[in-house]
Amino acid sequence: MVTVNFRTLELTKLYPLAISRGTMASSENLFVEVSDGTHTGLGELSPATGSAWTADRGRAQLESFVADSVLFAGYMGGTPAPHAVYAAMRVAGIDPPAMAALDVAMWDLLAKQAGVPLYRMLGLPKPIEPTSVTIGINPPDVTRERVPDILRRTGAKCLKIKLGSPEGRGHDREHFTAAAEAAAPFGAKLRVDANGGWTPEEAKAMMAWLAERGVDYVEQPLAEGMEDDLPGIFEGRPLPIFLDETIRFCENVPKVAGRCDGVNLKLMKCGGITEALRIVGAARASGLKTMIGCMSESSVAIAAGAAIGALFDHIDLDSHLNLNPDVATGAPIVEGIVLPTDNAGHGAALNA
Repeated sequence: MVTVNFRTLELTKLYPLAISRGTMASSENLFVEVSDGTHTGLGELSPATGSAWTADRGRAQLESFVADSVLFAGYMGGTPAPHAVYAAMRVAGIDPPAMAALDVAMWDLLAKQAGVPLYRMLGLPKPIEPTSVTIGINPPDVTRERVPDILRRTGAKCLKIKLGSPEGRGHDREHFTAAAEAAAPFGAKLRVDANGGWTPEEAKAMMAWLAERGVDYVEQPLAEGMEDDLPGIFEGRPLPIFLDETIRFCENVPKVAGRCDGVNLKLMKCGGITEALRIVGAARASGLKTMIGCMSESSVAIAAGAAIGALFDHIDLDSHLNLNPDVATGAPIVEGIVLPTDNAGHGAALNA
């Protein structure tokens, strides 16, 4: 008989992360364990800045789902298939981060039962694309101080700079300049995420300005809900545009084809590995590039993302690198690349 257990832990960030929608210094994350009596799969819920998708709400939803679902109650046919569990959670209207916690735990359990690393069970190699590490919106003097520490401590080769400051585009330029100058001695590639903080006119001006300064791409220049304005900034764009908040599930992808260059999925946003694989397929069918990002996750959810990391053109799996401390292990960064381990499952485990 399959059993499900829950545990909530508070994760504290080394540096508070400020984006266009607010600042997060810590988070309450829910960890879900699914056991068949011999093996235990582990998943994680991480809330987003300013979101109602909390650990307490997710736990209540999952406890009700597990208690009522025929997939778990007295299940006698072995471990339920992750695809079936995911489909039932979508029907039940469970929040995406809560779905992700149970979905990842199911995949972890399945790979442990098979005795193989999750990335190998999915027929994938280890990722070779380095991860970006993130610097939030800060006063320029704080940015100059933090960027060298982040790059030196992690060994990362790419820096994602959060823009879309509520203080305006002048502050964006000052913050970016401070970050770029501080990153220059490390030779780090520069990427930008506006988190929907720009108007269409600001997006055009900022993208032109950033292109002159060697930025690789811009993520989510316009807010979710402004998709009708995307063609106006996509045509003649000086930089590739990736969409994040706009993309939640695979059915969102075809709607933005021809309006962006790529899509960024997050396990917490789409509900786990099951839907992540579908989003990648939809993106490729639509001629779009792919990226995987994260929220305020420990090594548990990051290891799950790393297990499918080989599918992506760009990787932003860095939240565990900004925890003090990380409550888990299993997602090491080696030569700038966040790698899955060769342990069975996704390879991550909570610390004692």
